[in-house]
Amino acid sequence: MDDTPTRPTETFTPPDTRPGWGLFWMLMTGICFVAVTATVKMVGDDVPAVQAGFLRYVLALGFLIPMWPAVRRTVLTRPLVGLIAARGIAHALAVSLWFFAMTRIPIADVTALNYLNPIYVILLAVLFLGERLGPWRIAAIVVAFAGTLIIIRPGFREIDIGHLVMLLTAVAMAVSYFFAKLLSQRVPAQVVVFYLSIVVPIALLPAALSLWVPVGWIDLGWLFLCAIFATAGHYTMTLAFRMAPLTVTQPVTFLQLIWATLLGVLVFEEPLDAYVILGGGLIIAAVSFITWREAVLARRNR
Repeated sequence: MDDTPTRPTETFTPPDTRPGWGLFWMLMTGICFVAVTATVKMVGDDVPAVQAGFLRYVLALGFLIPMWPAVRRTVLTRPLVGLIAARGIAHALAVSLWFFAMTRIPIADVTALNYLNPIYVILLAVLFLGERLGPWRIAAIVVAFAGTLIIIRPGFREIDIGHLVMLLTAVAMAVSYFFAKLLSQRVPAQVVVFYLSIVVPIALLPAALSLWVPVGWIDLGWLFLCAIFATAGHYTMTLAFRMAPLTVTQPVTFLQLIWATLLGVLVFEEPLDAYVILGGGLIIAAVSFITWREAVLARRNR
């Protein structure tokens, strides 16, 4: 699309930093995504992962109608379209891999390995935004990957393909979050969520059609609930990104491990794996240290 606006538009100005609201919205994001995990687990492997991901987004299209006024006021430039497309493709891949992993490994394993997202986001910032990778960051990254090895325990148990898929999921999701952070500084939250919800099902459609199976009403109901919680989660996540830096919002997401573990044990009768808790704790500690140190350095610079 041409870079020149074709209609009058309102200039989007990101709101002032409000850490309290940023923490609140990220807390709500965590609750929504744990609910998403529960609904996907209920569907299980009755529906192929790509088809389930596609249906999750199609069932959520009705929730986009209230977002249309903000979308209509936003002029799309080539760079903006590029960011939207890149995020949508990365997220489509992440959703497919994540739906598959949920059918193979416990919820706690999925959640713990998903905490590698911030590590990958940091590496992306180093590669593409010119951020510095100092010794403390390197040490924290090493600790985080040590936690990953404790969770998977190669050589000490049979590694399920779900664990390997989750490692790829974390990479794809980190790319999506990286682009979401860039987009949240350029357009309103409604616009970010709207275009994500349009691009992802388009990207998933060819693979979904090739694997299509009949879907029962019960599974459709769970996927509809998944759509509700996921759409709300992406919206609150974008609000959190706008109102507070990642160093403030990221640690709140770690509460998801507690909720997800309890959900797996109490609802799905999954075993409580001490190694998963230990490995997840190391990843949490590493990312928490990075966020704390960067917040201290930011205050010093100011």
